Amino acid sequence: MGRRKKYHEEHIDETWLIPYADMLTLLLALFIVLFAVSSVDAEKYQQLMVTFNDSFQGGSGVMEHPMPDMTPTPEETEERDLKSKEHNDLKELQEEIDQYIAKNNLSSDLETKLTEDGLLLTILDNALFHSGSAEVKSDAVRLAETISNMLITDPARKIVVAGHTDNRQISNMNFESNWDLSAQRALNFMKILLENEELDPRNLSATGHGEYQPIATNETEEGRERNRRVEVLILPNYFN
Repeated sequence: MGRRKKYHEEHIDETWLIPYADMLTLLLALFIVLFAVSSVDAEKYQQLMVTFNDSFQGGSGVMEHPMPDMTPTPEETEERDLKSKEHNDLKELQEEIDQYIAKNNLSSDLETKLTEDGLLLTILDNALFHSGSAEVKSDAVRLAETISNMLITDPARKIVVAGHTDNRQISNMNFESNWDLSAQRALNFMKILLENEELDPRNLSATGHGEYQPIATNETEEGRERNRRVEVLILPNYFN
């Protein structure tokens, strides 16, 4: 009799396997549902809900939740369409500027980049200024005038002109720091742009960043040359 009791107790200890297996099954069902929800397909979602309701809750219970309404609001649709249009328009403007750069062999001095903030036109400082000077070179005025014509868009966009230097401190009587030099260069370049009467001064601004936003190392002459630049950022209209 003692041996039969021990055998019976051993089998009682294994009853935990049944709820454990049920829990694993429910977890598997949960992960399947989460995977299905990650793909926004309302019809498949509803089919899965019905299947799991019938299997685990007898057709009712925790799985009986409607699919969240993923339909964008009119405002969201309008914003999405506007962003798409602005991206395409700025892409076309970038292609126009790139064609001008290629035609005039200016790829070593100018480059464009379409970013999340807008269309960025970078001009190395040696294409615009003499070393240590903020006056736009006479042979660069025509370049600035050409760029100003490219900035005329319909509708008009806001434009930010930013000056940058390398990390070598300025050492002349005209500027106390790289901040002053970079800001004056941006301002002088913007003034030439604004000689184009079709550009609204209210849409343009100038700023100086000194040496604090480098795009290359300042440990080499090539890197410092890249850091000395003027950037023209053309903002998409949804930032206005």
